[in-house]
Amino acid sequence: MTLAPEFRRQLTRMEEACRQTQRQLDMVDRKITQRMTALIPDLLPRRTRYRRGKPPDPQAFLERYRSQLAALTAERQPEIDALSRKLARQEQVIASFLEQHGEAVELSEQVK
Repeated sequence: MTLAPEFRRQLTRMEEACRQTQRQLDMVDRKITQRMTALIPDLLPRRTRYRRGKPPDPQAFLERYRSQLAALTAERQPEIDALSRKLARQEQVIASFLEQHGEAVELSEQVK
């Protein structure tokens, strides 16, 4: 019966590694959001008055915002892809571990 606690410890380590990878992925997302928030004042139109009777184009801001967001995301895309693949592999390993050793882990939890 000493194998079940070892399986539980191993599962706990794998789950913590998975959570750490998810935190890294969330941190990349937050950094992109922070940079976009800092760039918003630069994306706003320069003139507040109408030029020759033409109102400012409301879609221009959205286009500039989207293009800047795409550029920042593309800059970090290799890192995002690598972390996403790592997270998927970790989740797959946890699922197969539970499939193989699930009964032993459940027994150890019932004994406690």
